[in-house]
Amino acid sequence: MIVIIGYTLGIPDTVMGLTFVAAGVSVPDALSSLAVIKEGYGDMAVSNAVGSNVFDILVCLGLPWFIQTAIIHPGSHVLVTSKGLVYSTLSLFSTVIFLVVATHCNGWKLDRKYGVVLMIWYVLFITFASLYELNVFGEFNFPDCISNY
Repeated sequence: MIVIIGYTLGIPDTVMGLTFVAAGVSVPDALSSLAVIKEGYGDMAVSNAVGSNVFDILVCLGLPWFIQTAIIHPGSHVLVTSKGLVYSTLSLFSTVIFLVVATHCNGWKLDRKYGVVLMIWYVLFITFASLYELNVFGEFNFPDCISNY
């Protein structure tokens, strides 16, 4: 559904995934982290965020690709059509490094200032990742899906 909406509005699949889909699946994690933070378990909130993202990357990508290439069409491969994926991956890796460095510099404490810094870093990440996927910095993406709708 989100692919068709994006196609209709002229928004690439990758941008829809980076924004709407990612936000939609992350809201329950954010709410559960908020609940445990209110109880004073900041470590659990951080572990939830890190664990959720590791699960998303390794299982939610790995399992469908495994099923497609080992069970449905053995020996096949999944084609990822985004040339901007390298830049997005490097940006994401820089975000992980930034998270560790910023947490260390903040004395391993979660506070309002640190929350603002992380939100600003997120806005920068999503802006640059979306601009790459929208071909602002060059031709990285092929045209989106073809739909009969």
